[in-house]
Amino acid sequence: MKLQQAKRHQVKLRLGLSGASGFGKSYSALLLAYGITNDWSKIAIIDTENGSASLYSHLGDYNVLSLEAPYSPERYIEAINTCEASENIEVIIVDSITMEWSGSGGCLDMHSKLGGRFADWSIVTPRHQSFIDAILKSNCHVVTTVRKKMDYSMDRDSNGKTKVIKHGLKDITREGFSYELTVDFEIINDKHLAKVSKDRTGLFTNKPEFIINASTGKKLIAWCNEGISIEQITQEIKNCSSIIDLKHIYDKHSSVQSEIKSLVLRRKEELEALKNQLIDQKEIVNPIKTENNGIDS
Repeated sequence: MKLQQAKRHQVKLRLGLSGASGFGKSYSALLLAYGITNDWSKIAIIDTENGSASLYSHLGDYNVLSLEAPYSPERYIEAINTCEASENIEVIIVDSITMEWSGSGGCLDMHSKLGGRFADWSIVTPRHQSFIDAILKSNCHVVTTVRKKMDYSMDRDSNGKTKVIKHGLKDITREGFSYELTVDFEIINDKHLAKVSKDRTGLFTNKPEFIINASTGKKLIAWCNEGISIEQITQEIKNCSSIIDLKHIYDKHSSVQSEIKSLVLRRKEELEALKNQLIDQKEIVNPIKTENNGIDS
């Protein structure tokens, strides 16, 4: 445990787009993704909305992965891994994550089939968390969309009568997902106007409602690219000549350790192999010197 000076590293975006049906989540996500990549072929959309992702094929040659029921966390993870396996993909759009929670074979369905008891969440929750981890640890930028529904409660008024209270629209996914995001946009009407509900970038905080488009993505990728890049750190690791220096690099870049750990371990193995090779060469040279000394005497 030690204090370190804060350093700004380049990051991968974790974006959320929420809104009611028909408010333009898929369309907005595609435009935003294009602003990030400036290349439609580098975008993959995981479509759980009955082929709706292909409705916008006129925009460009983006990639579509159709995902049908059962909407288990594991099938979502497999879809994300499939997109990541393509070296060309830079942005993954998960449209939508709602089905992983409330769709056929999703978390609520699994919980119900287990018996619907509180204790059954101990089985479902780790599977759901694995899905969240797949999003957070992805080596691509990830845009998620989520449906909203009206949230109600039954309350009693001052006369003791029961009445229905509307609490506004609520995301159809497990509560707390937005805390994991870099930016969370809410599309508020069928005119596609959006507002930000969470913004770690500061780019959209206290700004008026706006329509998400490619320029939104360009602003976000410019923010992402500030600071030290993974490519620069990779070069540092490759140039490292001792295990002590390698440990220093790993400790210095604590915020991206999960991304550089495999590179560090690989370089450590290379340095250890080089060290063993030098020891072997020294052992070969020393007996020769001893033999020569015996002849000279």
